[in-house]
Amino acid sequence: MAKGVTRRAPTDTSLSLDKPIYTISVASEILQTHPRTLMMYEHLGLVVPKRTSTNRRRFSQRDIRKLQAIQTLTRQHGVNLNGARYVLRLLRILVDNGLQAPAELRDLDVKELDV
Repeated sequence: MAKGVTRRAPTDTSLSLDKPIYTISVASEILQTHPRTLMMYEHLGLVVPKRTSTNRRRFSQRDIRKLQAIQTLTRQHGVNLNGARYVLRLLRILVDNGLQAPAELRDLDVKELDV
């Protein structure tokens, strides 16, 4: 090693599911929805993004996954938003108790969702 050069420990580049990294505009682009829709979901308590010191919303990967599950329920299964809230909770209860979801809902992975 050269004189005066210090080695840094390797950094962990994996992101925590709960790290608030996405702005509302980026989250809405990922989800292909309008930012107002995400604000409405927040108002309804479906998702609670973290806030920066300047009160700007930051969504985590877990928030995005939850919103994708909600979109799947509303767009593909015809469930309203309140119904989506309960379906996600019930699916989580099934998973937590080692039971399988109904066949038509097996495409939803709720193991890592905060419901």
